[in-house]
Amino acid sequence: MVPRPLYLAFAALATTFATVACAQSNPVPPAEPPTRTATPVAPPVAGPAVAPVVDPRLERIGAAIEAAERGSFDAARDGDLTDHPLYRWVEYAGLRRDIDLITADRAMEFLQRYRGDAVADTFREVWLAAAARRDDDAAFLAAWSDQVDSTKLRCAKLGAELALGRTDTQWTTDAQAIWNGSKGQSLPDDCDPVFAALAERGGLTGAMRWQRFDEAAAAWQPGVMRAIARDLPEAERVLAEDYAAFIDAPHTRALQWPKTERSRWVASHGLARLGKADPDRAEVLLPQYASALQFTEADRGRALYMVALWTAASLLPESGRRLAAVPAASYDERLHEWQVRAAIARSDWPAALNAIRRMGDEQRNDSKYQYFEGRLAELTGDRATARARYAAAADQPEFHGFLAADRLDQPYALCPAQVDADAATKAAVASDAALQRAVRLARLGRHGWAVAEWKDALERFDDRQRRIAVEVAQANGWFDRGVFGLESDERNYYALRFPLHHDDTIRREARRNRIDPAWVAAEIRAESIFNPQARSGADARGLMQVLPSTGAAVARRIGQPWGGGESLYDADTNIVLGTAYLRQMLDEYGGKPYFAIAGYNAGPTPLRRWQDDRSGMDADFWIETITYAETRDYVARVLAFSVIYDWRLDGDALRLTDRMEGRVEGPRKQFACPAG
Repeated sequence: MVPRPLYLAFAALATTFATVACAQSNPVPPAEPPTRTATPVAPPVAGPAVAPVVDPRLERIGAAIEAAERGSFDAARDGDLTDHPLYRWVEYAGLRRDIDLITADRAMEFLQRYRGDAVADTFREVWLAAAARRDDDAAFLAAWSDQVDSTKLRCAKLGAELALGRTDTQWTTDAQAIWNGSKGQSLPDDCDPVFAALAERGGLTGAMRWQRFDEAAAAWQPGVMRAIARDLPEAERVLAEDYAAFIDAPHTRALQWPKTERSRWVASHGLARLGKADPDRAEVLLPQYASALQFTEADRGRALYMVALWTAASLLPESGRRLAAVPAASYDERLHEWQVRAAIARSDWPAALNAIRRMGDEQRNDSKYQYFEGRLAELTGDRATARARYAAAADQPEFHGFLAADRLDQPYALCPAQVDADAATKAAVASDAALQRAVRLARLGRHGWAVAEWKDALERFDDRQRRIAVEVAQANGWFDRGVFGLESDERNYYALRFPLHHDDTIRREARRNRIDPAWVAAEIRAESIFNPQARSGADARGLMQVLPSTGAAVARRIGQPWGGGESLYDADTNIVLGTAYLRQMLDEYGGKPYFAIAGYNAGPTPLRRWQDDRSGMDADFWIETITYAETRDYVARVLAFSVIYDWRLDGDALRLTDRMEGRVEGPRKQFACPAG
């Protein structure tokens, strides 16, 4: 199986090729010339520059941190580093290594010295966990902060207070909050003695136990249900354990359960769980339990929902019938979405159109469903509705919005914003001490610590300052802040959200491999957000997330010297090998890149099934009916990224429908910001 991360690399490129045969041909002509008012937009122009941090001692402080982690840091030899902004993290690394040996006084001194800073908060959780392991209750409580969010440590804190006899009304309230807030999920073992004490004090009522029991049934957690059942009165325990057994595997004893709301609740959730694993059996069993326990429509709907969802998620022949059997009140956005997808998969355009029109207004007016309502209306002969829905979707700078703009032969909608600040304001933000530490740590590859310092800095920043902070991060090569440092309503800051780096190498290798550089940039953005040190759990490395085995094979094929897996962290090497691999995969898939994208994400077996089931389907419909959500969303996302990177690189863009067909030559489109 082709490694997933590199598939994604190919996906970004290949996705942009995907075939929308029908979507590209025969755009819907408006009845009269478009009257849409729009302002042409150009790629972002850099504002006042943000200077990267210049730190001649950064490499040494990084080595000092590593030495502290090994226990070999020599403070006397490196005493001149004590004034470095990151020296506190050298200290932290040493303390964490020796966490079970240091004294409470030493820990408290560190916490007090850096009180309120990210390094203290990071150390606090490590120290609290160590104190809890030693049952050092006094040390634990001395270091406690109510800002700690870990459920395990919150229970340990209540346990320490219990051991020291510090149980009061607040203790009871805090313990009850953990019990009630579990949503039926399992809780850490540290909580068990706390709940036992809570029960002894009368703070854990039968009603509270049953409420969590019911939540565990809804969460399909039979183990939690059994744990709760053990502490119920004998008269209730036996039935509660039988309820838990039904969630595990439906059994006929349930037909004799009392006809209560709880029996119906548990039985319907048990059948729903079975519906995910075995829809056919769940559908067969449902009528007898519904009759014996007198299911309400909501109870039936709960089970029918899962039967229909997982049948539709596999696009099985029974999808249409089972989706139609679900009561309207049990429908949610997810099921509406699968009803559309299942109808498209069987090319039932009227049914798909009707399914979209059953959606709530918010979902129906998402650009995806505006576009597909237009496509389906066009296919069923309603060209006026098609034009209206395409026009609504085309105002959105997203995958389906770009497709809609192609259908109407309109410019792509884009309303870019730039950070509005002068050089002095930017310099003031850049000088924030926590932000300075954050970008240094990011450059050292200490991502978790960098994020802790980042969050500390952002507590003092307003929205404008936060956007400047993103610019500062990007000036220092920390590009993912353009994704994780912006809010959902700031998506129009395209220069921040879609960074460009190594663009000379991207252009060179794209030209060498006959690939649009925008696709390569989009792939890098999707895979690593331009982090050359990125490494996945599967050992995919660098900008394009290339596996060492894949890198070695590609290097041999193209005659490139191979420097081993570590060479993939070199940006130039990674782009050379990654882009050549994309070209190789594109050729192997016969010019049908969207097949290759799907295959690389999900593997060859699902791809073959999707190809066999829906051969000849237009690419927009084919992509939408990919049954794996990750693959489906990835393909659409990277296609949209490629359009935006085309704009960033060249000021205009190849038509998305041409990309999806694998055509690298074709008319270019402009970008414009619609009025309003």
